[in-house]
Formats: sequence, structure tokens, C-alpha cells
Amino acid sequence: MHRLQTIERELGKTTIPQVLVGDTVEVHYLIKEGDKERVQLFIGTVIAVKGRGIRRSVTVRRIVQGEGVERVFPLHNPRVKDIVSVRHGQTRRAKLFFLRDRVGKKTRLREVFGDKAEDGAAEGDAPAPQA
Repeated sequence: MHRLQTIERELGKTTIPQVLVGDTVEVHYLIKEGDKERVQLFIGTVIAVKGRGIRRSVTVRRIVQGEGVERVFPLHNPRVKDIVSVRHGQTRRAKLFFLRDRVGKKTRLREVFGDKAEDGAAEGDAPAPQA
């Protein structure tokens, strides 16, 4: 086994939440103010997921006072305490950068309900072939 894979297995978190593009998530992020630490929520839509293994990260976008704010959260960062999926959005693309040009209600995605939300499949996806 490669050394890098061994190091990734030792340093990485054991459980990582399944986050898909289009999900609305709450990222519980530990911030430091002076000598105090507290958990701050960043609630927004996942517009990109990239990387593999310990280098996996998600880009979350939200609107604050009329301005779009995007943050990249490495999933294995010790400051990222938890990522909770609030709703699952249906998407047909891997990256949702087109949401940057949209304002207001146009930024909303169609929600996925039921079993397909847990499976990570969007409506209209072809069923998996039976072997």
C-alpha cells in the first residue's frame, strides 16, 4: 500500500456525512475569537464537491444581505464539526456555478423526497442495471 494512503487512513475522520451537489446543508464550523472557541453555523447550498479521500472538500454558497458568499470546507478539517443535510435538491449537473448569476427565487432547486433522497439519486435517473 502506498504511504500516502496509509497516512490518509490514519489522519482522516472515520465518519463523513454524505453530501451531494444541490443539497442545502448546515456546516457546524469551529471559529476562534481571541481565546474563546465557538461553533458557528453556515447554512447554504452545496454548489461543488471535489477531491477524493482526505482532500475532499465542498463549496457552499449562501446569500447574506444581498451578496453571495461562498466558502470551501475541507471535510476532514478538524474545525468542521458536523455537516447536516437539511434538504436534498434535484440537479442534472455536477457543479452548480450557474447559481452565481441567479437572484432570489431563481436560486431554488427542486426538492427530492422519499427514498431517492437517501440513495443520492435524483428523479428521472435511470434505475441501476440488475446483475
